[in-house]
Amino acid sequence: VQLVESGGGSVQAGGSLRLSCVASGSIYSGACVGWLRQAPGKEREGVAAISTVGNGHYADSVKGRFNISRKKDKNIVYLQMSNLIPEDTAVYYCAARPNTPYTRHWGHPSQYNYWGQGTQVTVS
Repeated sequence: VQLVESGGGSVQAGGSLRLSCVASGSIYSGACVGWLRQAPGKEREGVAAISTVGNGHYADSVKGRFNISRKKDKNIVYLQMSNLIPEDTAVYYCAARPNTPYTRHWGHPSQYNYWGQGTQVTVS
């Protein structure tokens, strides 16, 4: 099982980025998938998660600015990020918890079994 993120980069405040996470195999089938981030010197934190039926859940800090979606037939989960602010600077990871339609603890790193390698997002 492999998760591969892409789409990170450097943008100015107010800009947008779309992160993608492609999964090998059918890991996303029946899995809650989350995006988490880790800024330097800080703990990893949940940003957004999507249930198997497509419901998105968001951290308060990104509500109204980020949107999570999934393309099941292509095993891809996206994180569309708009109105970026410097505080969004971090390494962003996608993660999956198989056989779990949704977990209310989606923001906790311990909930996930599989992780991508991370992609850097820098907002200046």
